[in-house]
Amino acid sequence: MRELFDLDPALVFLNHGSYGACPQPVRQALHDWHTQMERNPVEFLGRRSATLLRAAREQLAGFVGAQADDLVFVPNATTGVNCVARSLDLQPGDEVLGTTLEYGACDAAWDFICAQQQARYVRTPIALPLDDEACVRQIMAGVTPRTRLVFISHLASTTALILPVAAVVAAAHERGLPVLVDGAHAPGQLDLSLDALGADFYTGNCHKWLCAPKGSGFLHARPEQQARLQASVVSWGYLAGSGGHTGFDAYTGRTLFERRLQWQGTRDICGWLAVGAAIDFHRQHLGPEVRAHCRRLALALMHELAAHFALPVIGSDPHFAQMVPVPVPPCDAEALRRRLFEQHHIEVPVTQHEGRSFVRVSVQGYNTRAELEALAQALHAAFAHG
Repeated sequence: MRELFDLDPALVFLNHGSYGACPQPVRQALHDWHTQMERNPVEFLGRRSATLLRAAREQLAGFVGAQADDLVFVPNATTGVNCVARSLDLQPGDEVLGTTLEYGACDAAWDFICAQQQARYVRTPIALPLDDEACVRQIMAGVTPRTRLVFISHLASTTALILPVAAVVAAAHERGLPVLVDGAHAPGQLDLSLDALGADFYTGNCHKWLCAPKGSGFLHARPEQQARLQASVVSWGYLAGSGGHTGFDAYTGRTLFERRLQWQGTRDICGWLAVGAAIDFHRQHLGPEVRAHCRRLALALMHELAAHFALPVIGSDPHFAQMVPVPVPPCDAEALRRRLFEQHHIEVPVTQHEGRSFVRVSVQGYNTRAELEALAQALHAAFAHG
């Protein structure tokens, strides 16, 4: 499968989880959409874009188990989190409840927005190794009368742990609390059914494991939550449907949710339109058997190196998919990452959580067992002298 990607042949690329890698057929689809746009940009953006985006959302909705009317495209999951955060009517003293496993950029967004509103972002500690029932109890123990929303990752970035989001959604809803799920790493790596999950808000990336062009993400909102969402940029969608002579209803969309969030100024929408090609590629080349094979390779590497370094893993096998946190001895994370890249041509992130160090390994369909063995040997050498 490597020949379908334009990755440097001299590079051992074990970091699909950061930005993905876009395969040639999807890049060709992106190029074709750009060609169509540039033949008549006014027609493409001003008169066709709503219909084209609708078709792309329908394809994505089918893939993630949702309704097209409940999805809008955004550049990435962090944008989706910011959209929800900025739309909450937080009052002084209100709280947003997250965990210590969340993505740093989203933590920063919550800290900033809560500080503006004199609210608090509370990060409840999650004990490791992960136990699903204990995790739900720990999160719910952080709920207070001032809690206004629960925020949780579906698949945590630093630790690669799959968190029990369905149980958290159910427990939060029993307490009348809405839930926002950060699913940045989930689409294409985990099977999704957003309607069945029932989270009030779910945001994910298509450019990671789904292999869509960079800057392709989505925000999903349950119908009863959509009216509260405000766009980061107020534009023509806030006037759409009012009649008059603007003529902009053609691209802003039909529903309030679509109109407010779809048109955010002059954006290149072609990456979103190419999501359908990415879904086709994923189904053809990265189906369940391929993903299961990748997962087996990843888990085998994690257990092998954990045993070699005599370090515990931080979850059971069901807590991981194609991305795993290989435990390594305490280290300078950036120095180890640089050593692996500069000396061994291995692209892989080194993360840290609560004093522990991990090499976060992503195994995609183009990776081989030999590449994982190369990483193992490089790590043996790096820690050979303590």
